[in-house]
Amino acid sequence: MRSKLGRKRGRAAAAVELAVVTPVLLTMLFGIIEFGWIFTVRQALVTAAREGARTAVLPGSTVADVEGRIADYTQPLGLTGCTQDISCDEDGYPDGTVTVSIPYANVTLVGDYFGCVVGDLTATCSMRKESVD
Repeated sequence: MRSKLGRKRGRAAAAVELAVVTPVLLTMLFGIIEFGWIFTVRQALVTAAREGARTAVLPGSTVADVEGRIADYTQPLGLTGCTQDISCDEDGYPDGTVTVSIPYANVTLVGDYFGCVVGDLTATCSMRKESVD
């Protein structure tokens, strides 16, 4: 049978181990969550750029049509602060190249905890506009 002093030392050792391991485990957990969220945002940007380019190559489409289509894919995730670069031909109609970007600082869940809140997440898609003249 263990003495009372032995049980107290065992509990104290367990408390110290928990105090050492918990920050490491929480950092790993939040890192996994952050990576998953950033991956989701990146995929939303890729889809928004692709759908914007798809709309841009339709005959008679306008920049407002393309912006609306991009918003259809970015707003459900609450992505505010997205910038869109829609290239246009000489007549002012979109020609099929769309770039969508958002600052990383606008989408991070953990702030600057990992020290990588720099730059933008960007997606570009280009499609050929075909027409029968």
